[in-house]
Amino acid sequence: MTHRIALVDANNFYVSCERVFDSRLEGRPVVVLSNNDGCVVSRSNEAKALGVRMGVPFFEVRALVGSPGRGLVWLSSNYALYGDISARMMDLLGEFAPQREVYSIDECFLDFSGTVFDSAILGSGIRKRIQHCLGLPTCVGFGASKTLAKLANHVAKTCSEYQGSFDWDALPPPQQDTIMAGIDIGEVWGVGRRLAPELNAMGLHSALDLKRAPPKLIRKRHSVILERTVAELNGTPCIGVAESSVREGQVIATRSFGRPVTALAELREAVSSYVIRAAERLRAQACNCSRVSVFIDTGKYRQDGGERYRRSIEVPLTVASDDTRRLIAAALHGLEKIYKPGLRYKKAGVSLSGLRPAAAPQGDLFSGYERQRSAKLMATLDAINKTWGMNTATFAGAGITQPWRMQSARRSPRYTTRWEELPVVH
Repeated sequence: MTHRIALVDANNFYVSCERVFDSRLEGRPVVVLSNNDGCVVSRSNEAKALGVRMGVPFFEVRALVGSPGRGLVWLSSNYALYGDISARMMDLLGEFAPQREVYSIDECFLDFSGTVFDSAILGSGIRKRIQHCLGLPTCVGFGASKTLAKLANHVAKTCSEYQGSFDWDALPPPQQDTIMAGIDIGEVWGVGRRLAPELNAMGLHSALDLKRAPPKLIRKRHSVILERTVAELNGTPCIGVAESSVREGQVIATRSFGRPVTALAELREAVSSYVIRAAERLRAQACNCSRVSVFIDTGKYRQDGGERYRRSIEVPLTVASDDTRRLIAAALHGLEKIYKPGLRYKKAGVSLSGLRPAAAPQGDLFSGYERQRSAKLMATLDAINKTWGMNTATFAGAGITQPWRMQSARRSPRYTTRWEELPVVH
């Protein structure tokens, strides 16, 4: 069977979501900031042209805001909006292929293996469909493996002559190699910035260099995973599409606080709220978890001059569960074990691991009836929040005012998930 994989990626996703509801942002340099308005996490092409780098602290580029001829616009992250639009985008993409794998909030692999199609027509059709239904610009890359599809998407995004859609198989091998020779090895999926210097030291600088590297040598010096990357660059698929997210091993929810937190009561609220979000995602994946981890962190620089205090603890569950109540209880039990009074905490988070399919629950002689009640309660809770908006029904332990919540001075309305923030047409 011929393997044909596509990767669809929304361009400048957070900024593009904001532009869908605010046309005044079109054509202007726009950045979206991370938690507590700290660093740049999304940039429009116009902002990139001003030299704004990804991840740069906002204070370093604040001088560009409102400056003559530049006028950088900055916005706080609006995760509710981005998550909802992402879900709509993934639903649309699911109409195009028998199998899909949601890779990130703005990326999705589609498996067309065994089907016959014109990649130019299909790529253009996908882009037009997403643009028409959601207003999002996208790029599409096609290849015989996921790594090649990912690299093809990079080419589609950076080379305007391909008009947002690129297929490796549409070019003869010599031309493919010419393009790969011009792509830095750090752009290859699975390499990144950390591994690139080590490969550079071996004389490997481009995607083509890695493609031609001896697989056994790569495995000996690095790992079998990188050896698979070499195989995938040569068109041999080693990573399947639509592999269960259970294999990723964990669901994480973490945020920095809007101000330093000292009281255990506030930490309990924060941790509870993070468990609530993580549990929702766990159930969306149809999984249970058997381990709950919690961490707290004072940050690298403490105002009292002391050393950084960062502690984590893992709490095992006797029976794997997706019940928010059980997960909160486990997380708070762990929090009390690692909490140290008198410190100013800047961040906390939870991780749900030991994932397994909810359809095949762990056997237990005594909790069959309770499991059924739990499943009905959690399904009802999720349905209410999906219909009426996040936190319509939630747990009191997460707090009401939540003074520790992250800063978001310029967050746009949650247009699609809050009735009171729906856009109004006059």
